[in-house]
Amino acid sequence: MAPSLTTVAVRRGKPVLVGPAKPTPREVKTLSDLDDQEGMRFYSAGIHLYRGDPAKAGQDPAKVIRAAIAEALVYYYPLAGRLREEAGRKLVVDCNGQGVMFVEADADVTVDDFGDVQGPPFPCFEQFVFDLAPGEDERVIDRPLLYLQVTRLACGGFVFGQWFSHCVTDAPGGMQFEKAIGEMARGAAAPSVAPVWAREFFSARSPPRPTHVHLEYEPSAGGPDRLMAVPRSEMVRERFFFGPKEIAALRKRAPPHLRASSSRFELITSCIWRSRTAALGYGPDEEVRVSFIVNARGRSSIPVPPGYYGNAYAFSVASSTAEKLTGSPIGYALELVKKAKANVTYEYLQSVADLMVLRGRPLFTVARTYIVSDISHAGFKDVDFGWGEAVYGGPAKGGEGPILGVANYYSRYKNDKGEEGTAVPVCLPLAAMERFRSEVQNLTKEP
Repeated sequence: MAPSLTTVAVRRGKPVLVGPAKPTPREVKTLSDLDDQEGMRFYSAGIHLYRGDPAKAGQDPAKVIRAAIAEALVYYYPLAGRLREEAGRKLVVDCNGQGVMFVEADADVTVDDFGDVQGPPFPCFEQFVFDLAPGEDERVIDRPLLYLQVTRLACGGFVFGQWFSHCVTDAPGGMQFEKAIGEMARGAAAPSVAPVWAREFFSARSPPRPTHVHLEYEPSAGGPDRLMAVPRSEMVRERFFFGPKEIAALRKRAPPHLRASSSRFELITSCIWRSRTAALGYGPDEEVRVSFIVNARGRSSIPVPPGYYGNAYAFSVASSTAEKLTGSPIGYALELVKKAKANVTYEYLQSVADLMVLRGRPLFTVARTYIVSDISHAGFKDVDFGWGEAVYGGPAKGGEGPILGVANYYSRYKNDKGEEGTAVPVCLPLAAMERFRSEVQNLTKEP
């Protein structure tokens, strides 16, 4: 397949607002206290890439999707509204039907020109999502909640790119809405999954009473994080692959009592956290953390209503001194990761909501913290607008955020040998990357 694109010219049309196809309720809906915390007040970018379909000759994907968006917004009408901030920094949605922003575009490239893209960042992603001005992805008040772009390609394929306001929906919720658009585009009368608002499910109690210690919102012990001072120009990126051989090696290094019960995610996270800490050379007594997203959906102890499309997850944190983490076998990190993951119950989520109200909805801590989300099973590629499964579906940017090297995503990946596994895109200073690579290689080779 051709090498991945490095430059591309996209011709965008005039942006338009797309509102619901039918009248919808005019009301004000309150977000949950997980939704409106500081760390959710941004727009998240995603990309879907599709091949052309000869059976669809003469049909314009941009026109089909634009009409389907209007139909889907009848059911997801809060997404056509605008956010307002009330007392206590509380966010609400004014369901005024103003609509989402939409733009058509064209590019003289083909699907094959993108290469074998399997994970973020998507090649030249800036051209395939709505053109937001610098910093605009961090302003959420009184603006469209979605910015959507459909780019027609020279081969008959297209790219669907979007910015979602993370205050209103998380990745699974966003996929639920996009699948509804796809169903409407394919002729459905209504979405197969009825959307549920029910934000009170993750709202603070009265009075708020946090019952857990939430390290994710507390300063970490130690001096300034040296990573924060590294110029962006000195950061390098590398993708690490964890296939059957690497996972088997990590499992063999785990204590016998944890080998069978440890998931792929737990093994990889323990390896990355330990290796990253060693590579960055933190002081022996400095506190280092790994923070990961634990989705409440699908957990029997947390009865999230079917169809719920708000934020339904928590950041869970494992913590250690740098010396203890790097000087211990990987089983030490694994124990901490598994314990932190198990802590996330409905009571834990309620405790987070209570803390948000009492503390003014603070930002989670990033100093000496590695933040990760596993999107391997998110179903991004399943969104079908009538042209079949996506060639690529997932985050646009790779989850790097404003501070490089702090956060990323795990995604499914197939290597050159045809092995299925997990890809971990890592961003670190050059010297640290060399040490990190060595640490990972040592942990993933046959014991």
